[in-house]
Amino acid sequence: MDHVFSRNLPALIGLVAAFGVFGSPVGAEPILHHVHGLAFTPDGKTLAIPAHTGLAIYRDGRWSLAPGSAHDFMGFSVAAAAIYTSGHPAPGSPLRNPFGLMKSPDGGNTWHSLGLSGEADFHNLAVGYRTNAVYVVNGEPNSRMPRPGIYFTTDDGKSWKQSAAAGVSSQVIGIAAHPTEPGTLALGTLGGLFLSRDFGATFRRIGMPLRATAVLFDLDGKHLYFASDGGDALLRISLDGRLNASSRLPQMEKDFVLHIAQNPTKPGELAIATRRKNVFLSPDAGKTWKQIAREGNGL
Repeated sequence: MDHVFSRNLPALIGLVAAFGVFGSPVGAEPILHHVHGLAFTPDGKTLAIPAHTGLAIYRDGRWSLAPGSAHDFMGFSVAAAAIYTSGHPAPGSPLRNPFGLMKSPDGGNTWHSLGLSGEADFHNLAVGYRTNAVYVVNGEPNSRMPRPGIYFTTDDGKSWKQSAAAGVSSQVIGIAAHPTEPGTLALGTLGGLFLSRDFGATFRRIGMPLRATAVLFDLDGKHLYFASDGGDALLRISLDGRLNASSRLPQMEKDFVLHIAQNPTKPGELAIATRRKNVFLSPDAGKTWKQIAREGNGL
């Protein structure tokens, strides 16, 4: 795993907007300078994206910027009771750069350091929705992680363990954590979709060897959503590898899905975000799609 490579991803947030708070309305500037994650808030009312200068939120048909510090969030993942993130502090912030792993128990109003401040910036981070088990893809050694690879913590960063990741030889693009089983995780790689049930010690490939650019556990805990580079469908597959459903994606030119989100209060509502910063919503599990951002600009 020393050569595991991570591109943008993780499965993400539930921030200030979870409490019904809106930030500044979007002006002429693109709201999405980059897209490092995508998630619905736990109340299901808001979709949020880390957007280089804080969080962009979509609620009631309009985009705004969430209030609070304009941190450059990289890895960003939401659980039912907390948000976990990594990245770089906003200009003027007293936080060390990078800020390691942080947690917010109150929708992003306050943040608590879980360690590795000034040492680690995890672009690829996933948390179990009801377990708070955190998995990261670490790119270089730090004081808690002696070598690159996949690491996990089940005690909010007090201890970290490395996953052996036996069975995975392809570059890692995305990572997803099971909503209720702390030892179950999935990887999207250049060589396909891989599943582990032993905290990443061993993996087996499920489904076809397609380049899996985005991966997300269905909150039912029995299925995975994933998409592939060059594919025209969003796939839903059971954990034993049987294809359960295939939904046609919106037409994309020289683009592909990087992030998938599922509404926790309306599981049939899905969202996707692409490499070219296009964002789409589906109210019916992928049968129809509505575009809500085009190349970083809110619609």
